[in-house]
Amino acid sequence: MPREFVELAQSPCHCRAVTGRGLDQALAAESVAVLADVHGNAVALEAVAQEILAIGPDAAVFLGDLTCGPLPEETWGAVRGFCSRFEGAARFVRGNTERAMIEAATRLRDGSGELTARERWLIDAHAPETRQAIEAFEPAVTLDVAGLGAVRFCHGSPRSDEEMITSATTGARMQALIAGVDERVLVSAHTHIQFDRTVVGIRSVNPGSIGLPYEGRPGAFWALLSKGVELRRTVYDIDLAVARFRESTDPFAESIVEMLLAPPTPAQVITHAEALVYSS
Repeated sequence: MPREFVELAQSPCHCRAVTGRGLDQALAAESVAVLADVHGNAVALEAVAQEILAIGPDAAVFLGDLTCGPLPEETWGAVRGFCSRFEGAARFVRGNTERAMIEAATRLRDGSGELTARERWLIDAHAPETRQAIEAFEPAVTLDVAGLGAVRFCHGSPRSDEEMITSATTGARMQALIAGVDERVLVSAHTHIQFDRTVVGIRSVNPGSIGLPYEGRPGAFWALLSKGVELRRTVYDIDLAVARFRESTDPFAESIVEMLLAPPTPAQVITHAEALVYSS
């Protein structure tokens, strides 16, 4: 793969990133690790990072909703640690929680609206330099992956970071949400359910959630693209994650613990998502 990288000088995270390339100029890669919906679960991310480092893919794409959870700075520290040892390129896609935090921070700065207790907590729990790095996340990323061709990576869908794509999304909605997008392989996140399907000529992939999966079984879920799609699951110490969450001052910590230990079933999430379409 090309090695046209520079360090992200504006960011405290020393991942190497491609410069001078827009969404229409895809970086070529033989293999890509895809990590999504960590939601501040640093314990799960550290376990997955070790596995990815052992595999050594050409690139890693973080699909958003990365640090907004009980352990935001610990999670960003895990990202920085991963990047310091990763030889490939790392790309970061903005999720709806990153966007919401940036918008809340803007309202706080401008005095232009009320913030919830959770919004205030998330802003305070992220160091200013971490928030600055998050503001540089991209709305979408395109990579040319061996065996798959041009692949579009986004958080929700190409048209909204809150649109929920599932394994039951109709062909008509898939055609509508992919309108104007040239890529025929779409990797998205947001619903926390892992799948790989082809509908109306579009290969739709969700790597699952690392930090808060809705899979009916424990683990950290992610994907490896390499001449195909490999849906992966990494076992980690969930009891440690629960203990760390409960030590957090996150107002939502206990609710997140409950979802981690007793998540909704995939069928429940799919029914809910297809009824709403957009999570907002």
